[in-house]
Amino acid sequence: MHVLTRRLPIRRLLVRPRTRAAAVFVGALAAFAIPGFAAAQEGTEVLDDLAAAIDTGWLMLAAILVFFMQAGFALVESGFVRSKNVVNILMKNVLDACFGGLVYFAVGYGLAYGVSSASTSFFGAGNFFLTDFTDYPTWFFQFVFAATAATIVSGAMAERTRFGAYILYTIAITALIYPIVTHWVWDGSGWLTAFTDDPIGDNGFVDFAGSTVVHSVGGWAALVGAIMVGPRLGKYTADGRVNPIVGHSMPLGTLGVLVLWLGWYGFNAGSTLGLTGGFAAIAARVAVTTTLAAAAGATVSMLISWVRYGKSDLSLSLNGVLGGLVAITAGTATVEPWAAVIIGGIGGGVIVFGVELLDRLKIDDPVGAVPVHLFNGIWGTLAVGLFTTQGYMGDAYGVETASYGLFMGGGVNMLLVQLLGVASVAAWAVGTSVVLFGLIKLTVGLRVTEAEELSGLDVGEHGMESYPEFTGGRDPFSGYSGGAPAPAGAPAMATQPVPNPAPRPQQG
Repeated sequence: MHVLTRRLPIRRLLVRPRTRAAAVFVGALAAFAIPGFAAAQEGTEVLDDLAAAIDTGWLMLAAILVFFMQAGFALVESGFVRSKNVVNILMKNVLDACFGGLVYFAVGYGLAYGVSSASTSFFGAGNFFLTDFTDYPTWFFQFVFAATAATIVSGAMAERTRFGAYILYTIAITALIYPIVTHWVWDGSGWLTAFTDDPIGDNGFVDFAGSTVVHSVGGWAALVGAIMVGPRLGKYTADGRVNPIVGHSMPLGTLGVLVLWLGWYGFNAGSTLGLTGGFAAIAARVAVTTTLAAAAGATVSMLISWVRYGKSDLSLSLNGVLGGLVAITAGTATVEPWAAVIIGGIGGGVIVFGVELLDRLKIDDPVGAVPVHLFNGIWGTLAVGLFTTQGYMGDAYGVETASYGLFMGGGVNMLLVQLLGVASVAAWAVGTSVVLFGLIKLTVGLRVTEAEELSGLDVGEHGMESYPEFTGGRDPFSGYSGGAPAPAGAPAMATQPVPNPAPRPQQG
């Protein structure tokens, strides 16, 4: 947002003959004033250019931080799965960005923000393949959000989903499912948007950085995908027991969560879209609420797990960080810091009880993507209608409103609109995901064979292993893993890794 300086016309001075001396004096003043006006005009243009550069630089920096979250997701998910499936997870996270970038360029951005005579309140219909479009910082920023929504599903369906099926899903969510919701909420012509003079309700649907637009959309798709692909072999037994299948590297998982936490400052604070015009102060407050919610989420999830299970669980604490971050994302600019602690803390509890709920329903989610992104996406979106303050709503959205958080004295109107938004997005995301995964299941197939699942998707889908020295693959330099010399009479060294001779027993 820039303040445009109005350029006032210089009025012509009418000079009478009998006031010649005065005219000379006035003319002399004008001779000095005109260059001064020109210099002021030039100075204003320089300031406008500087303000635009600051806002663009901030947007680019935020987008780069959000893109770095792809590395965080890759680390978290690879740490939370078994070593025989790490290559598969890494491939998915890399290609989310690659395929997602291409289809968002071709179709996704046009459906989300495209402008043409065919555009409606439900979808955009212009700027496909970025035709007639030059706002490249905005495209880049919006693309990294789309990539984030797509990658959420990979963890929930990990260790048993066909790689080709997942690629088809990535294309569909980035090209269609996510962009339509984006248009509804964040485009100025969307039917749910708060960025219009005539919003639904008093304020429209408020989701500052994407608890619903990004995380719930990915979370709903993750839930549908996890149900339709089914649980991993051995996860649930006929007598009702739940067998823990622990990940192979908690250090990788921990590092991934910290990378995601860092990237979330681009996600939330970067959603101011600029720093000038008072938005720097909002971005700073957003960074504070983001920090407090993450800290509260981890603390509460750790304490609950300690009380319920007798041990403080690292994986639940890590997901508590992410749950707090997802929960605060919708209201990060409109709530007080103390409210962020409450929102994030409840998000930490949602993680623990959400994991238990999925196990009771026999829905296998290896990394906890559904409790983190879906359950906390819903909670965080509804929390906007409970804790939003009137003043912060005005700061962030530039409106004076009588409807704000229910607990802050603003009535129930805002909460009802938030409920409407959650329900509408749920209907769209679930409906399209059921159709998508159903078609994939009927055509190319959704799940790998039992033999591939037992040996690991790394070998079955990609022909390689993440840790060949430790998982049975041969070392081309020594003949066998670990560098030990090959025994006498051993066969020639294999040029390709070989699968494990037998599945490992369940851990935990």
